[in-house]
Amino acid sequence: MGYRFTDLTAACQDDWRAYIEHDFVRQLGQGHLADDAFRHYLKQDYLFLIHFARAYALAAYKSPTLADLRQAHEGLKAIVDVELELHVGYCREWGISEQQLAELPEARATLAYTRYVLDTGNRGDLLDLHVALAPCLVGYGEIANWLNAQPDTLRGDANPYDAWIAMYEGEEFQAAMHAELAWIDARLADVTPARFDALTRIFRDATRLEIDFWQMGLDGSD
Repeated sequence: MGYRFTDLTAACQDDWRAYIEHDFVRQLGQGHLADDAFRHYLKQDYLFLIHFARAYALAAYKSPTLADLRQAHEGLKAIVDVELELHVGYCREWGISEQQLAELPEARATLAYTRYVLDTGNRGDLLDLHVALAPCLVGYGEIANWLNAQPDTLRGDANPYDAWIAMYEGEEFQAAMHAELAWIDARLADVTPARFDALTRIFRDATRLEIDFWQMGLDGSD
């Protein structure tokens, strides 16, 4: 019997829970998160999305099959043509102009995670890259689902961050998350124990860097 994505999260359980249930996430769900903390996160997330698009371009280069190439192409198009435009519009609602986004310096947490993903993809293969990206693509979907399961999560107009939760609980993002899980599960099924250990190290490192990204938002750190 082969490995699955749940084996990665089980192997990194403490870090995974610390990421999914981070204070930034809890405060966002309760509607208590400071406005400045959310704005700082939004700005840096814009920069992250740009590097996320670069990672999908790298995935296209690393693709051994036409199916993988098509998947990478669709991911790149979704980020560049849809998600970045939506993010710019969302930032505008929070008083952050597109000009401000264009002039942003990268925080150290942004640099650390995005360059780790790209370096992992450059050094490794397509599975290494997908595992490094999984805490973002899979994690955000799981975070939205976790928030909806908490009794103190506030939904609707009473929570200024309700639209953020709605984005990641939405049908489109959840479908992308499940497609990614299916892709990773299919490839983990054939890996050796030694290969799984190496992938676990990538997943753990990426998850810890995502924890740092939340903390950067809370602290407002550069």
